[in-house]
Amino acid sequence: MQHHHAHIASCLADNGVAGPVIGVAFDGLGYGEDATLWGGEFLVADVAGFTRAGRLATVPMPGGAAAIRQPWRMAAAHLDAAYEGDVPADLAVVRRNADRWEAVVALARRGVSAPLTSSMGRLFDAVATIVGGRDAITYEGQAAIELEQWADQTEDGAYGCRLVGREPFVVPCAELVRAVVEDLRAGTATAVIAARFHNAIAHVVADGCAHLRDAGGPATVALSGGVFQNLLLLGRATALLEARGFRVLTHHRVPPNDGGISLGQAAVAAARDRLR
Repeated sequence: MQHHHAHIASCLADNGVAGPVIGVAFDGLGYGEDATLWGGEFLVADVAGFTRAGRLATVPMPGGAAAIRQPWRMAAAHLDAAYEGDVPADLAVVRRNADRWEAVVALARRGVSAPLTSSMGRLFDAVATIVGGRDAITYEGQAAIELEQWADQTEDGAYGCRLVGREPFVVPCAELVRAVVEDLRAGTATAVIAARFHNAIAHVVADGCAHLRDAGGPATVALSGGVFQNLLLLGRATALLEARGFRVLTHHRVPPNDGGISLGQAAVAAARDRLR
């Protein structure tokens, strides 16, 4: 069964709900049905099944698993995509990794050892590296966790981000990455940039769910995946969704990360068995 569907099913089981819901599954990555690595997903789902209704735009992961341990590689991939190869040379992340930059970008462009991913977790990693200089990590999610810790919780500004297309819609990463870089080059404080990025992602969640509800989707949203261990993002996304009239389901008894996956898998298996 699909990894991100199991995340949403885990949230449904945690809340005693069968669905249908709009499931927002944001995590590091999981194998997708189109042979890419998913991780920034909007699903219309119940416990038994799902449809992929929206996603983050894909970028390469140069070096595969190495891009998890060295998030500057994700920064290189996102920056190269955002600036179509003309990345500002004065960025600190480019200067710090100048001896390997072109080789890693070449991997990304050729798709050699560079699987495509729609991962929200890897986008958080990239922004953390661009803004704060975390080029390598010693534990899973370290860069993203630090980005949350840096954020000024009094900042209510947000970078703009549109949805593109319909079925499934796509959330462009390039717009967000360029907005981060413009603020950084203008001398904006790290705490403000981090907060504006978090606020932008919260608006992406709310806008994506509203788009799907307007198209006939459910009015209940389930938030799951390891990215929603980020309490700043979780709180702001929940507030925006509730302000738009959504019922919001979050985890209470099992964690939103892969620690809760087995519950979701069991729930999906039981639901499909009942249907048979």
